[in-house]
Amino acid sequence: MMNKDTGINFLIVGIGALIVGMFYGCFGALQHVYPELNEYFSFQKTRPLHVSLVIAWLYLGAIGGIYYYLPNKCGVPLYSQLLAKLHLWIFTITGFVIIALYSMGIFGGREYWAFPPILAIPIVVSWGMFGYNYIKTIFAVKTPWPVYFWMWGTGILFFLFTFLESYLWMIPYFGDSIVRDMTVQWKSYGAIVGTWNMLIYGTAIFLMEKVSEDSGMPDLEEAAPKMGHSKIAFLLFFLGFLNLLFGWAHHLYLLPSAGWIRHMGYLISMTELLIIARLIWQFRANFIAGTNRFHIMPFRFLMAADIWIFVNLALALLISVPAIQLYTHGTHVTVAHAMGSTIGINTMILLASLFFVVGDRKKVPNNGIVAKGFWIANISFFVFFVCLVAAGIVKGFGVIEEEQTYHEVQASISPFILVFAYSGLVMFVGFCLVLIPAAKTLMSASVTGVTGELSSSAAVEHEAIEIPPSGSADHLSGGKPDSAQ
Repeated sequence: MMNKDTGINFLIVGIGALIVGMFYGCFGALQHVYPELNEYFSFQKTRPLHVSLVIAWLYLGAIGGIYYYLPNKCGVPLYSQLLAKLHLWIFTITGFVIIALYSMGIFGGREYWAFPPILAIPIVVSWGMFGYNYIKTIFAVKTPWPVYFWMWGTGILFFLFTFLESYLWMIPYFGDSIVRDMTVQWKSYGAIVGTWNMLIYGTAIFLMEKVSEDSGMPDLEEAAPKMGHSKIAFLLFFLGFLNLLFGWAHHLYLLPSAGWIRHMGYLISMTELLIIARLIWQFRANFIAGTNRFHIMPFRFLMAADIWIFVNLALALLISVPAIQLYTHGTHVTVAHAMGSTIGINTMILLASLFFVVGDRKKVPNNGIVAKGFWIANISFFVFFVCLVAAGIVKGFGVIEEEQTYHEVQASISPFILVFAYSGLVMFVGFCLVLIPAAKTLMSASVTGVTGELSSSAAVEHEAIEIPPSGSADHLSGGKPDSAQ
């Protein structure tokens, strides 16, 4: 059932993408344990389906939140509902075409964008609509902008730039040189990660501000509007922007590039994780002062994200050491790092956002099926993560130190892969217990909280908005933040 609120429809499509993406991820893991499954559906198809659908979830979840929060929580009507709906339909239809092509074994692109390059055109068009709609929407706000407005806008605009950059391989100057090709490929993919980090970390700061406002704690409610304008929040934005520009550099240890670029890139990416961890931990300390708020679902998922930030940061710092990366590069340790970011950090933040929206429609019990799914997903993900790290370490030493053959390496890591595959299945069940009730609530017609009727169409005159100095949006600016003036 389609909802009138485009943001909610994005979230529903995103939930579908995540569930199907996790299904293919589980199937791909089982293909490593039971190779005969490749006779029914090859891993060549499974991997791009899994990767593309999970990346789609990251963007759909973030975009859905932005479309929902601007009119419903920030009091800023969308410039054009029509552009938002066109964005949804173009993005979704293109996604179904890509899934169909992958399922038939039709490819034509590169890693992560393995679909035929012609399908990049509707993606660029839909994002162009999104960017134009977003800019016209927030430029109507004449009072100081919170940091998440800046982060969302930066993520949107730089996605367009880096996505186009990832297709430079089609130009002979880049495609005919392996060094230029690999450098641009990994630069663009690293920057793409920076764009969804901008969107998702901006959402995290937004959630911390809004959850604080509804906390029932006077001191925290009074401080909440300042959270999106704090110096540390803007420090995260600037570090995130630097990471978007240079954080990709640590992928190039094995390519002939200047050492200072690699070292600076990794330093920036690690500092960014430290800042977002400090923000969430500070929010946690304030929020539970005097009372336990773990029963609030958005808060619970934000706390899970914070724990996984520290775990992933520890792993990232280790594999950033060149002597260690020699053993871990291209092994399951790299996969663990990617999964720690995608599932442990980004997905947990997006689930916090999802249940913040769900909370406008239905109260989520703190001991119901969603709570059980939360624990099942996180505990099984920990087992999943540890198995990947262990398998990567064993493989690295087997290849580098003992010069084992491929079959010898596979035999040595097979116990870890077996547990990894089955813990993935349990994790899938846990996430389904979380996602399916949320999808049912979003698809229902009844709305008990704020509705999405504040949005306007492009045909309606879009007047400048002055947010009053109270409530949740009292510091929105088209100019510099208060802390920077």
